[in-house]
Amino acid sequence: MFENLTERLERSFKILKGEGKITDINIAETLKDIRRALLEADVSYKVAKEFCDRVKVKAIGQNVLTAVKPQQMMVKIVHDELAEFMGSDAQEINLKGSPAVVLVAGLNGSGKTTFSGKLALHVKSKRGMRVLLAACDTFRPAAIDQLKTLGEQIGVPVFSMEGESDPIKVATAAIAQAKREGYSVVIVDTAGRLAVDQQLMDEISALHKAVNPTETLFVVDAMTGQDAVETSKAFNEAIDFDGVVLTKMDGDTRGGAALSIKAVVGKPIKFVSTGEKMEALDVFHPKRIADRILGMGDVVSLVEKAQEQFDEKQARELKKKLAKDQFTLDDFFQQIQQVKKMGNVKDLASMIPGMGKALKDVDIPDDAFKTTEAIIQSMTPYEKAHPEIINGSRRKRIADGSGTSLPEVNRLLKQFEGTRKMMKSAVTGKLAAQLRGRR
Repeated sequence: MFENLTERLERSFKILKGEGKITDINIAETLKDIRRALLEADVSYKVAKEFCDRVKVKAIGQNVLTAVKPQQMMVKIVHDELAEFMGSDAQEINLKGSPAVVLVAGLNGSGKTTFSGKLALHVKSKRGMRVLLAACDTFRPAAIDQLKTLGEQIGVPVFSMEGESDPIKVATAAIAQAKREGYSVVIVDTAGRLAVDQQLMDEISALHKAVNPTETLFVVDAMTGQDAVETSKAFNEAIDFDGVVLTKMDGDTRGGAALSIKAVVGKPIKFVSTGEKMEALDVFHPKRIADRILGMGDVVSLVEKAQEQFDEKQARELKKKLAKDQFTLDDFFQQIQQVKKMGNVKDLASMIPGMGKALKDVDIPDDAFKTTEAIIQSMTPYEKAHPEIINGSRRKRIADGSGTSLPEVNRLLKQFEGTRKMMKSAVTGKLAAQLRGRR
């Protein structure tokens, strides 16, 4: 996401390169280019102009330190304004109540039902709360089946009422059951509707009043750009929602919706959905998104993703194995599985500063580890534990068994050996430093 905007802003900042200070004259061309970059990212003209006006006010007369170049100062100002425009700080979802009721609304095809499932998993795994999903999309029969399938995948029950077409009755019955059975959160999935359909808008408004949710989230497809902002305004007038969810962010390289919604509607973006996997849901952090837009990476989010997937006990055992030079191909395979759980490989790599630009035109498929996994799975347990015994004939057998080639097997074994040495060196170096510190 934001690939095109990142590239365009980099070009804009280069206009100030070599300048001694920021002035009315040299900033005018830079701001004109930044405004053009925002418009190309599908940000509305009004929002783009307001953004540039605020940047200009902060930039003119800015005391540039000797150690900081005007170009660097401009990047800092634009970064801070981007974060401010998108809401400054991450906004928590309100889950207070017995039970807390989260109403999920949005347009047809925006991804409400999938988001409802993702949110249920997020609340269950991150907050440790008991969740009940309520299937209140009574217009689309397949929606109830879809929600039940998602519920089975994540281990969350789904409440539905066969033959009932009134979503208010379904929602109130679901909340009553949640109270009886001690559920902490009820997530109400509603039918998709168009802002121009007054009957459906009246219905969502009536449902909102009936269930009195503690949190109302409006789900919108990020790829619709400025249209997403306009529909957000219409829905906000009807149900006064608490926050926005942007779906399909992985498919949008522009990001206009993310940059405009808070400024236009005045409501924060709370979540972004970045893939098809149920775990692909992130809390929206404006400052981190600003980092990514300006090519600074997002190391904090990368570390958080790693901490979620990597088991502390397992990490300690792995550290001991590395110190004793006992890191095996089985361990290597397990590390790959944990990395895969973190999300799309290219998206993860782009969180490392400088990597986003380097990987711009590089295609990293979701099944990037497929060949590696096939090769390791074609080895015997003894070969995995003692890769040094894998001679020419064994390599040929492994290649045949995994449907790969001999060069691919050789490449993997070489990569594994390099990884083992690097990891051992890092661990032993850290241990040595700790020992020196104790003396």
